[in-house]
Amino acid sequence: MSYEPQITVRATYMRGGTSKGTFFNIKDLPLEAQNNQEAKDKLLLRVVGSPDPYKKQIDGMGGATSSTSKTVLVGKSEKHDHDVDYYFGQVSIDKPFMDWSGNCGNLSSAVGPFAIKSGLVDNVPQDGICCVRIWQANIKKTILCYVPIKNGVVQEIGDYEIDGVAFAAAEIKLEFVEPVDPSEELFPTGNLVDDLEVPGVGTFKATMITAGIPTIFLNADELGYKGTELQPDINSDEDALTKFETIRAYGAIKMGLISDIKEAQTRAHTPKIAFVSKPQEYTASSGKQITTSDIDLNVRALSMGQLHHAMMGTASVAIGVAACVPGTLVNIAAGGGEKDNVTFGHPSGTLKVGAILSQQDDKYKVEKASMSRSARVIMDGFVHVPADTMK
Repeated sequence: MSYEPQITVRATYMRGGTSKGTFFNIKDLPLEAQNNQEAKDKLLLRVVGSPDPYKKQIDGMGGATSSTSKTVLVGKSEKHDHDVDYYFGQVSIDKPFMDWSGNCGNLSSAVGPFAIKSGLVDNVPQDGICCVRIWQANIKKTILCYVPIKNGVVQEIGDYEIDGVAFAAAEIKLEFVEPVDPSEELFPTGNLVDDLEVPGVGTFKATMITAGIPTIFLNADELGYKGTELQPDINSDEDALTKFETIRAYGAIKMGLISDIKEAQTRAHTPKIAFVSKPQEYTASSGKQITTSDIDLNVRALSMGQLHHAMMGTASVAIGVAACVPGTLVNIAAGGGEKDNVTFGHPSGTLKVGAILSQQDDKYKVEKASMSRSARVIMDGFVHVPADTMK
């Protein structure tokens, strides 16, 4: 039996935290995709099923949400004292572009297990914890991924539960080492809180921070929200989504990430935009009751133009760091004062994040930020795309 010519690439489909994506060993990509960025983007877009004007990604591996329209490339590290280099590509659902400007904190938890499974990590213990030293090549940062090992293989089964994931699994601890380089500005405007002017929309108090991923935090009440909203409350309101995107674009200019408002259209992954409020009771999307005793504050965040069903891992790092700096909107919503961790409420439930900071010459230095996730291999095999995909 003969088949139409296709490009066939070994791939692994994995869940990491509350995200899913298609993982590749860089050496398994066609040489053209390894050496040419345009060819690589075309290949990965077609793998995921984009661009799709129907916004369903029916003809690809994507799940038509920002949490599931993702690709990951991993290879043996060229960086000293690191095991692997990790590239994250956020795939636009309905437009023909990929955003390589940031990281996915949730999928970072799957990079360690994938690297071990792919034979990219040396000296894996027979039993215990394997610390995979990851160089996040997009943002040039170090991530330490602590993977449980049993009988020489990654242990996936466990009783660690994540709100937003239906099944329990083994806990994977993540440490984001110096998520903001000491030479960089944690608060790019120089202020803990700014007045962000958005023409035609209004002026909003905003905390803009670069830890984890560039993020703009706003107060829920200034936007007309309680801070306990779920996805349907935001994603069914086109006017609200347009408003958020406009605020995000002007925030990106103020943070120095873009110089022209039109650039925001091709930089959809960063910055993120989120809104915070003091602890309030609400019913999570699963039906779980969240009480004020469960959380320090509520946070809702948008990714790729939609309210996220839980919380992006990188935005969680931003939340953890901002909460630990007295005077930010996140810290104020959490009650103010000195902190080293917070538990926040999101649409699917709660998440605890922490950060260790030091101060020198009135400047904050983030030593590390931490959180726990879990990961699992869902599919391992080959992905097929039409032969003319990279033309």
